[in-house]
Amino acid sequence: MAEPAQLPDQDDTPSLDPLAIERNYRRERARRRARIERRSAAKRSNVRFWVTMLVLAFVTAFTILAAWHEVQQLFGV
Repeated sequence: MAEPAQLPDQDDTPSLDPLAIERNYRRERARRRARIERRSAAKRSNVRFWVTMLVLAFVTAFTILAAWHEVQQLFGV
């Protein structure tokens, strides 16, 4: 019967090299900053979407009311 392939020996013990530890801290900080930045970018895009929709709705309503007013004046309704 076939056995699963053996992975090379990988110790899960952290390295005691100070440079490796500092590199790992920097990598984790960068990952955390990137995750926070993605989250805030998503929130900003959501706000931009709704502001744009509100502006478009206002412009549409204004255009419809202006056109209705012109139609009333033109036809005397």
